Amino acid sequence: MPSSSFRDCQAWRAEGLPLSTTSNEACKLYDALLTQYVTWRNDDTLGGFEGCISAIQAADPNFVMGHVISTGLELVGTASSPRLNERLASAVRRTVELANSQNITPRERLHVRAMEHFSHGNFPKASDVWEDILVDHPTDLLALKFAHDAYFYMGAQIPMRDSVARVLPYWKPQMPLSSYLKGLYSFGLLETRFYDQAEKVAMEGLAVTPDDAWSVHSVAHVYEMRAEVDKGLKFMEGREKDWQGSDVLASHNYWHWALYFIEKGQYEDALQIYDSQVFRRCKATGSMLDMVDASSMLCRLEMEDVCVKDRWRELLQVTQPHTDDHVTLFNDLHFLMVSLGAKESRTSQRLLEGLQELAKEPGDNQQHQLAGTVGVPVCQAMMEYNKGNYNGAVELLYPLRYHMVDIGGSDAQRDVFNQLLIHAALKSENKHHQKLARCLVVERDAVRPDSPMTDRLMKRALALHA
Repeated sequence: MPSSSFRDCQAWRAEGLPLSTTSNEACKLYDALLTQYVTWRNDDTLGGFEGCISAIQAADPNFVMGHVISTGLELVGTASSPRLNERLASAVRRTVELANSQNITPRERLHVRAMEHFSHGNFPKASDVWEDILVDHPTDLLALKFAHDAYFYMGAQIPMRDSVARVLPYWKPQMPLSSYLKGLYSFGLLETRFYDQAEKVAMEGLAVTPDDAWSVHSVAHVYEMRAEVDKGLKFMEGREKDWQGSDVLASHNYWHWALYFIEKGQYEDALQIYDSQVFRRCKATGSMLDMVDASSMLCRLEMEDVCVKDRWRELLQVTQPHTDDHVTLFNDLHFLMVSLGAKESRTSQRLLEGLQELAKEPGDNQQHQLAGTVGVPVCQAMMEYNKGNYNGAVELLYPLRYHMVDIGGSDAQRDVFNQLLIHAALKSENKHHQKLARCLVVERDAVRPDSPMTDRLMKRALALHA
């Protein structure tokens, strides 16, 4: 039985969020799962996420919200596609059937509908339904967090910020997990370039909950986007003991730490973090966030002319099984980095052709709808760059630079594609592209002054005009 601090049936009713089950244990396990989701932490005393999911099914096999949170968490993890994974597709259908056969609350019914939309790749419609829930139930943290993740996958930066802003006044400090809204709101603020406010809000959250890894993560982003490298390094090191316990996010926070080293040109330090933290955790967890971080990091290092040795081939063992998933374009582009880096041309071609096929009849799947206009051409640009056709890479990437936000992720994560365009333009034999490279570096310097990486790129750009 979970700790007495988790909410039972009566406690959920008292908060205006009744759950349709008579099992107090199921209600507490729902709370335990929600807590682990929000805190980015497997609670080993409860058997982590997996242990709680098994226990909640045993406590009440017909508990609809137990199915919603269990299946929903697997869906938002994006490590498996219901299009290919019959067990996951069946879990979605089972949840819908249970909801249709029971007298559950309107809020719970909306949760089922949102989860079903998300399972079909219809992220916009799923988000709309979660927002409908939040209008009437602004303290429904599962709806808020699922919406937050969906907006992230769509690159919907303003909705991600405003979704949290709308509910903040309804949250009181004594409410369970209330301080974690600071991190959520801070992230939306920084992704809409309100860096000062984002830092302030995240620090407010950390003053209450020092081990809030998502608030730490927001501050890390702020220092990254301002190129305040030394400040970032000091912050991450000073708080490492607080955030490393959040095992689901720890690798990503180490990735941010490594980005500061790459920015400074301290590549050995970055590789040390890659080997000891990022790749080690990625191999152990199979988490999509860990995989894309590892992929992006090797790609960034190679663009800086760092030899990454056999690391691409090792990473390919982890990413290759996901070649046909096509859950998000963001994931696909990072898997492609790996197959290209590992010189596994058949895997690269398979990924591209699979995406092209899905783009023909995308249905309601928002990611597949974007595949034809954004996903496929970016894949092609990466393949041209890999072949040494830098001219072709620029021609494909440059028209898409203001549409890259649609692939999802954060500004910091998508910056790998800005860097790719600059490097392609620098390496292109086309004089116009070389001038373009200088323009892009000047533009980069304007929004991120005092960046050591930008200085290095500027030196290369100016050398072409010497």
